[in-house]
Amino acid sequence: MRLIDLAIIAAYLLGVTWFGARFKESQKTLKDYFLGGQNAPWWAIALSIVSAETSTLTIIGTPPLAFGGSYVFLQVVFGYLLARVVISTIFLPQYFSGQFFTAYELMQRRFGPNVRKVTAGIFLITRSLAEGVRVFAISIVIGIILHTGGLTSIVVIVCLTLFYTFEGGMTAVIWTDVLQMGMYVLGAVVSLIVLGDKLPGGIGSALDTVAAAGKFQVFDFHWSWTTPYTFWAGLVGGCFLTTASHGTDQLVVQRLLSAKNQRESRLALLSSWGVIFVQFCLFLTIGVLLWVLKEGKAPAGPMDRLYPTFIWEALPVGIAGLAMAAIIAAAMANLSAALNSLASATVIDFYQPMTHDRHSPAHYLKISRLATVAWGAVLIAIALVASQWGSVLESGLSIASVTLGILLGVFLLGVLTRRPDERAAIAGVIAGAIMMLFVKLGTKIPFTWWVMIGSTTTFATGYVASILFGWRKRV
Repeated sequence: MRLIDLAIIAAYLLGVTWFGARFKESQKTLKDYFLGGQNAPWWAIALSIVSAETSTLTIIGTPPLAFGGSYVFLQVVFGYLLARVVISTIFLPQYFSGQFFTAYELMQRRFGPNVRKVTAGIFLITRSLAEGVRVFAISIVIGIILHTGGLTSIVVIVCLTLFYTFEGGMTAVIWTDVLQMGMYVLGAVVSLIVLGDKLPGGIGSALDTVAAAGKFQVFDFHWSWTTPYTFWAGLVGGCFLTTASHGTDQLVVQRLLSAKNQRESRLALLSSWGVIFVQFCLFLTIGVLLWVLKEGKAPAGPMDRLYPTFIWEALPVGIAGLAMAAIIAAAMANLSAALNSLASATVIDFYQPMTHDRHSPAHYLKISRLATVAWGAVLIAIALVASQWGSVLESGLSIASVTLGILLGVFLLGVLTRRPDERAAIAGVIAGAIMMLFVKLGTKIPFTWWVMIGSTTTFATGYVASILFGWRKRV
């Protein structure tokens, strides 16, 4: 228990909570609370998008991938770029054709209220489960620092994040994301520098060792349905995964809708890829250098503890506190966004239609804050059982991949076609769900292919059903 490190971490947690809560006064309407009044600059939204897709899973889950393998995970990131082009071309024009608060309002305009509820419900289930894994991931870090049990660690971080998200809404989410992204990148750079000093012969000699071992391999062009990180799985699977997560998942779509206009939204989305690429390279490099430091010997216990344990045990006093605070920063950034997006879908897609929009803006703002608190409690409960789900990085990605394909299939059906009606769309959802249950439980196909399989099944079933049964939308 090093008091200086603990003081740095405590000061950071209190500071960022205070910073986020300062935006309370600007929250007057649902547009303020869920879209930040559409006043944030594109570069802040871009960094906020990066924070949304980074999370603690990336920070503690990526180094072990390089420690035990190579840089092949980067192949998925190339799919991320292709997906951003697809989203900018297909989805953004649709989202900015009306005043939308959530992605699922687009589904009501195309298919009707039932499809809107189905897609919003899928989002709520998927995001809460995936975010529960992320909350558990940060409890690993807190446990290493304070030697506390999972429950205490989880409650501390959720309550602090909940406070400023409750008060400041989306404006607080975006600007604390900017602050916290700078924090965790700084922490990673500092860790890399200190790690280099500990390596015999320095970073240069270590990189020669890594190269000789073949750990700098990025591309694997062989075709396989069972290997998760090949060029084809990365480019195609990564494209489908990110098109779904950034084009249909409210967590990111909400940020895109917060831009001033479609041009700035597109600029924020495309520019965020460069930052993501650099980040993954940084954390993979940390992983291979840890492999050199430990002479290839895997540490005892879960590999997810590899990087945070190194920080806490090997970095100098003060720097360790800074680096740990950086990892916590990533967790808080992602968690605040999840809480706000879950609340937005709950209120906008369910509560407001149920009450026929007959209440005052102040009432809906109050309900939005209460929904934020309720989802905080749900995430705590999910995080308590997430420890049984294996690697936190791959668990988080695989949970999302099960249902994101279904969402993407419905959205593509709605955006790319005019024939299918509500019944055809729901038939597609049911077929997609059955297919994903089979793929997950009955095959060895890795998660990198799941979104592609789910989306094509959903889209094809919906379109064919509209032809076979005459389920066509009346013009």
